[in-house]
Amino acid sequence: MPTTRLKEFLERNHVQYVTLFHSPAYTAQEIAKAAHISGKAMVKTVMIKVDGQMAMAVLPAHHKVDLEALREAAGAGKVALASEQEFKSRFPDCEAGAMPPFGNLYDMDVYVDEALTEDEEIGFNAGSHSEILKMAYGDFEKLVKPRHVRFYN
Repeated sequence: MPTTRLKEFLERNHVQYVTLFHSPAYTAQEIAKAAHISGKAMVKTVMIKVDGQMAMAVLPAHHKVDLEALREAAGAGKVALASEQEFKSRFPDCEAGAMPPFGNLYDMDVYVDEALTEDEEIGFNAGSHSEILKMAYGDFEKLVKPRHVRFYN
C-alpha cells in the first residue's frame, strides 16, 4: 500500500486525517472531481529543482507554478521543473506522479503557495492515483514546516 509510510507518520504524530478512495485519476483537477473536493482545497505536488536540489512546490490544484515567481520568492538562482526520470527513484513507495506533499519524509524542501495557508483543510495524493488524504492545513504545516511563498498564476 503506497500510503503506509505517510499514515504511520501521521499516526505517530497524532494527526487526524480522512482517507478517500476514488476511481483512478491522474491530474489534480480530475482527482478533485472524482473525490468531490473543490479545486481550491485539493493541492498538487509539483517536483522542482531549486539551484539543482530536488524540492516540492505545493499549490492549489487549479493553478500552475510560476517558476520565475518561485525563484524570486525563494531567493534562488535557478528554479526548473524536474522530469519524472529525475525524481521517480526518490519515491519508491509511491506511484509515479502521486507523491504526497510531505518532502520531510523524502529529505527535501517544500515550498507552499501562501494561498493554501487560508484553507482549513487540504486534500492531496497519498501515494497512489486512487487514494487521497484530507487533513487540517495547520497539522500539515506543523509537520512539514514548508516555506510559504506566492508562486502561481
